[in-house]
Amino acid sequence: MAEEAKAKGNAAFSSGNFTEAIKFFTEAIELAPTNHVLYSNRSAAYASLHQYTEALTDAEKTVEIKPDWSKGYSRLGAAQIGLGNFDEAISAYKKGLEIDPNNEGLKSGLSDAQASATSKSRSSSNPFGKIFDRPDLWAKLMADPSTRMYLQQPDFVQMIQNIQKNPDMVNLYMNDQRMMAVLGVLLNINMRTANPDEMMEKDGDMGFKAAESESKILPERKQPPSPQPKQKEPEPEPMDIPDEEKEAMEKKKESLKEKELGTAAYKKKDFETAVEHYTRAMELNDEDISFITNRAAVYLEMGKYEECIKDCDRAVERGRELRSDYKMIARALTRKGTAFVKMAKTSQDYAPAIEAFQKALTEHRNPDTLKKLNEAEKAKKDLEQQEYFDPKLADEEREKGNDFFKQQKYPEAVSHYTEALRRNPKDPKVYSNRAACYTKLGALPEGLKDAEKCIELDPTFPKGYTRKGAIQFFMKEYDKALETYQEGLKHDQNNQELMDGVRRCVAQINKTNRGDISADDLKERQAKAMQDPEIQNILSDPVMRQVLSDFQENPNAAQSHLKSPEVMEKIQKLVSAGIVQIK
Repeated sequence: MAEEAKAKGNAAFSSGNFTEAIKFFTEAIELAPTNHVLYSNRSAAYASLHQYTEALTDAEKTVEIKPDWSKGYSRLGAAQIGLGNFDEAISAYKKGLEIDPNNEGLKSGLSDAQASATSKSRSSSNPFGKIFDRPDLWAKLMADPSTRMYLQQPDFVQMIQNIQKNPDMVNLYMNDQRMMAVLGVLLNINMRTANPDEMMEKDGDMGFKAAESESKILPERKQPPSPQPKQKEPEPEPMDIPDEEKEAMEKKKESLKEKELGTAAYKKKDFETAVEHYTRAMELNDEDISFITNRAAVYLEMGKYEECIKDCDRAVERGRELRSDYKMIARALTRKGTAFVKMAKTSQDYAPAIEAFQKALTEHRNPDTLKKLNEAEKAKKDLEQQEYFDPKLADEEREKGNDFFKQQKYPEAVSHYTEALRRNPKDPKVYSNRAACYTKLGALPEGLKDAEKCIELDPTFPKGYTRKGAIQFFMKEYDKALETYQEGLKHDQNNQELMDGVRRCVAQINKTNRGDISADDLKERQAKAMQDPEIQNILSDPVMRQVLSDFQENPNAAQSHLKSPEVMEKIQKLVSAGIVQIK
């Protein structure tokens, strides 16, 4: 919606309707208050209306949001010039040129600001220069028939603006008969000038050149008693526009009105009326696919998903023909994907939704679309799992796995256990059995992962602890295995396998402490322990480093450390890991 308001503002600005442009840019800023381009555009519109205070405020906001954007300093400089703050304008243009040294607009603005500053620092050498500073200058020229027509001439407007910036430049234009008419209006005196046909003649592509007739200033008090009434200057003829073009312009205006009515109805949840207005807008103007995507949004809210999808396809097709903004194409594809999600009942129904979201992301990587894609993929996966869920078949596969395990055909057993888990992923017994298979195959990390999953699903299941403890014992992590067995005994204190595991671990730890293991085994165990994050944290603790140093070099001081339960616990972990030996 912010992009649409911005586009309307740009169109109004291009057509010279600056007040309307400000209105649309303001709407866009309310929707996207951090978009620096919107403040820049509105600043330009205010400056075009000579509302330089407002232009300066917007220019400062532009620079605040995007300090590395050279265009913001161009807006800032223009506003400062309009307010007569030439030194500030020079500073703004110089900052812009630091960012973009080759920017011609900034160079031109800097030159104008410096010229104006120089002019301001000295009094004008021409007595007529100061009258161009009056605030009602443009209104005065517009009100008088003799100068109104000149305001349609770009070179005339530029001439007046140049004099406003540098009053001394009035000398350069004294031979231009239009200047005589301006001075007459501003000084409230009659100026005899050549008629409009004599005054200017077209000079190829070089613009207008002054006629050679002279002008004479006649004060009003010396005019004849009964002067001839001055004839009103003819109004400029309106531009001729072909009837077909007029009709097309009217239809576009009408289509935008219909769109606004449709949006208002949509917000009120009057969906039928919204569809009517969007349909009418489409009939009036088939070159704006936003009408189609908006109607698709209404159909989506109404639950008419098939109609929504058809409109989205139509918007994409028409958008590609018109080479519409890729964001609009992406919006249509995202809306299509959303409709498919709403219709999905099986996992396969999510496939077209996922495809639509993926295509939308190739057009424009929108975070909302990416989120919808991730949600659709997850929903598809969850539904696939639900559709595949069958506890009865899962039990059959588990029994097949048990048979192969008894035959010591462990790879085949793993295959059937895996299929059982696909059919019922919440069965802790299958994870326990597969952990036993992995242990037999020497795939200890995979077995450990299954054992931990078994415990997660059922913390009271003793087999989970015996599987995990056995794997840790085989990995020579005796201290961790001991903790696992002891944790299992909390749930089943008379379990013989768990008690046997505790005895094995204690015996092995004592053996290590006595130094009854080979140097290679000790070195291997120490190397493995050093990879443990908990051991690494203990050894990197400055306090523990001092404790260990005292045990070696200052036994008396070491005795005081033994009074701390926390220190004793850490020392025991190091002993169990084989890092510290007690002799």
